[in-house]
Amino acid sequence: MKYVKYILIILLTTTLVACGAYSFTGASIPPGTETYQVNRFENTSLLIEPGLERDFKLALEDLIQNQTNLTLVPTKGDLIYEGEITEYRISPTTATSDNTAAQNRLTINIKLRFYNTKKEDDDLEQSFSFFYDYPASAQLTGSIKTTAHEEIFERITQDIFNATLAKW
Repeated sequence: MKYVKYILIILLTTTLVACGAYSFTGASIPPGTETYQVNRFENTSLLIEPGLERDFKLALEDLIQNQTNLTLVPTKGDLIYEGEITEYRISPTTATSDNTAAQNRLTINIKLRFYNTKKEDDDLEQSFSFFYDYPASAQLTGSIKTTAHEEIFERITQDIFNATLAKW
């Protein structure tokens, strides 16, 4: 009985120590990394949507803030995110029998440059894109536009997080 007690204590201690190094978000943050910075994402697409770059920047900042314990700083961050919005396009995706659009697709493409000042091997330059389909009878305004932007940003920011911090 005495040995069982010691074995249980050792197993419990080992389990707690091992779980302490695990992140539920899957983030793999190098030791000594404490801050991150998100620079402005300039909108260079042919179709300009006012405020899009601000909304994307805030969405990326919020995601990193919510999934890590890193501190957001305006300059000299350990991790630096920057880039451009290179595409904001609305196009028809499906047609009806009388050759009119039945559904439209909003596509947003982001070109990201990521710098890790603590581990330069992790630097990354990559494009991320996602889309939102909506009925052709609806205009991309109001709640439809808000929902489209939120869903696209949610997917793109999660893909950026996975590529830069989770290494998926």
